[in-house]
Amino acid sequence: MGKLILVRHGESCANRLHIFAEDHTPLTDLGRAQAHQVAGRIATRFHPAALIASPLERARQTAEIIGRELGLAVEVMPGLEESDFGVLKGQSYEVYQRTILTDPTFDKSAVWRWVPEGGESTEMTGRRVVPVLERLAARHPDEEILVVCHGMMMVALWAHLAGSWHGLDVPPNCAVLVVSHEAGKMEPPVLVEECLLSQE
Repeated sequence: MGKLILVRHGESCANRLHIFAEDHTPLTDLGRAQAHQVAGRIATRFHPAALIASPLERARQTAEIIGRELGLAVEVMPGLEESDFGVLKGQSYEVYQRTILTDPTFDKSAVWRWVPEGGESTEMTGRRVVPVLERLAARHPDEEILVVCHGMMMVALWAHLAGSWHGLDVPPNCAVLVVSHEAGKMEPPVLVEECLLSQE
């Protein structure tokens, strides 16, 4: 049995400012400290054979810190990017709230289906991400592989594997989810680490 060890990136400048991140958004000092911390915690309970990262800056920076701690090179893998929030990138969460109030396509009972202008729904994110992770699992059927990625992307994967969107929350920065897999089948994620360093 193999394991995909999913790590959300450390705190980004967008997380700190409560805005939707852009592709080039970097980590904060706290985010870098979180990455160092989670690397140590990973080292005590896992033996990863490879380290994969989303192409987005905040994920790559997190992976580079973890990689230096664990002696692993970072492989950037397209397809693992965060949900594309379209015109909301760089905008505050308050703008999102105002936007959904005036958008007739928004259904609060199925928020995962809402598509922001120029972006994708969380449901669409799942359809994009799952095949990438399935190929990664097939490539490493019996190994533990670190995957540094994003919060809503993790929710999309969780919903796909659990068969339900209800009751799911975005994992905190540098939280760790483990997806076990065997014979081409992935199990629903298990949250094994929550970040111990948080914004004061």
